[in-house]
Amino acid sequence: MSKREAIRRRVLRGIALNRTPGLHFPGNLLDIGFDRVAPERSSLSLGPGPWCTRANGEVHLAALALLADFGLAAPIRANLSPEARLATVSFHLQFTGAPIRGRLRADGEFRGFLREGAGRLGMSRVSVTGKDGLVCFGTGTFMALAPPPGVNLHPVPRRRPEPAKLKEEDLSPDERKILAQADAALAKRGNFIENFWGPTRGVLINGLHAGNRVGHAQGGIQLGMAAATAASALPPGWLLSSITAGYLSPGEGRVLRASSSVVHQGGTTAVVRTQITGKGHRRVLEVLSTHVKGR
Repeated sequence: MSKREAIRRRVLRGIALNRTPGLHFPGNLLDIGFDRVAPERSSLSLGPGPWCTRANGEVHLAALALLADFGLAAPIRANLSPEARLATVSFHLQFTGAPIRGRLRADGEFRGFLREGAGRLGMSRVSVTGKDGLVCFGTGTFMALAPPPGVNLHPVPRRRPEPAKLKEEDLSPDERKILAQADAALAKRGNFIENFWGPTRGVLINGLHAGNRVGHAQGGIQLGMAAATAASALPPGWLLSSITAGYLSPGEGRVLRASSSVVHQGGTTAVVRTQITGKGHRRVLEVLSTHVKGR
């Protein structure tokens, strides 16, 4: 089977899985494994493949960020009703420099709810390991929200049976849009996931292929987009050390755009500020990233 055929088959499988309420398409495409979910700790995993890896075989940062986002949210969700909607409020990752290779495992730990808050702001931390050991660790906070009017949310299924293979002629109009986005990404040069989600160009075409169940761009994908845009603001040879994000508003709009400015660039360290804007130029995400000069 060719690489193109493997990716198209994976996209169609993700669409088939997406017909079961709960997990959104990006999570189904990556086939996030809910290996253990409990109120105190959780363990999730992601297997690599040509649909989520870069040319060097490492898992793309956007896919890693999505897994870390899920790893942070899972133990918080386990302390709420199964169908609860969580909105990412803050997200921090510290990288070790280890290659992002092999099957990734995200171990999350619940750290409680913020006391005296008007809403239920859950706090957690996560560690992500791969073939070469610890890749990154970090923290996150998530606010429990009611679903938008007219939207019914469902629990994320922890075990998903293998779906029946879909025929392209049986796809719905919305499902055809996902496949069309995938075919357009495959027709371009470069890595599939970069063309599919668009994180390296500072532009994300919003839609079911990159969104959650309420139609907003997925938070982990946004973080990956911000990291890629920040890296492009620096000369080659700089390594991402840490990234801290504050989520200001939902990722709404047909197109989300990222822009970065270098706050500091010294001999060995640099700091970059990145903003993502959406519908009506509304700010969606504020990010501060640190970078270290490579050897």
